[in-house]
Amino acid sequence: MTQFVAFRPDVEVYGAVVLSVVDGMGDFTSTALKILAQNGIKKPQPDQWYPQQSWLDAFKTISSKIGQLTLFAIGKSIPETVEWPPWMVDIEKALSGLDAHYHLFHRIDGVPLFNPETGQISEGIGHYHFTGLTGPNSAGMVCDNPYPSEFDRGILTTLSRRFQSRAEVKLDKSKPSRTDGAESCTYIITW
Repeated sequence: MTQFVAFRPDVEVYGAVVLSVVDGMGDFTSTALKILAQNGIKKPQPDQWYPQQSWLDAFKTISSKIGQLTLFAIGKSIPETVEWPPWMVDIEKALSGLDAHYHLFHRIDGVPLFNPETGQISEGIGHYHFTGLTGPNSAGMVCDNPYPSEFDRGILTTLSRRFQSRAEVKLDKSKPSRTDGAESCTYIITW
């Protein structure tokens, strides 16, 4: 799946996550709110739900008018914006739990895509696949969701740095990438 296109038209994203666009654009709050409004998200509220495609359209506008570094900054703000479960105590648990957490903040037809009581994750929005530790100071992640590659790199960077302050996340350019129309992006995380 390419970037910026929801897998389904009925997917919604939680307002606290949508507001990461505002947080990630720092001093350009009015620009962020204007871009969201132009894409159908007017006056976003943290406890409301919004069409994922509208949010993705805002990302596409940001990408074309402002640039990829802003998408990275917005992604970096996500782990600082949303509440994380207390069991995420190290980098391995955080990366392996990212997919469930991602699904917690999305829904289809009003139905949450993650049930914390059963651990069941529903389909329909793609995934964050932790491929495991690849060495004593490295790990891998495959993202097959509709979000921009740099946004995902930002999320992975801040989440990893919560547990390993020197963590770096790079797109594995030896693998196919959503930036080139592939189904997923593969990231190499080192610390």
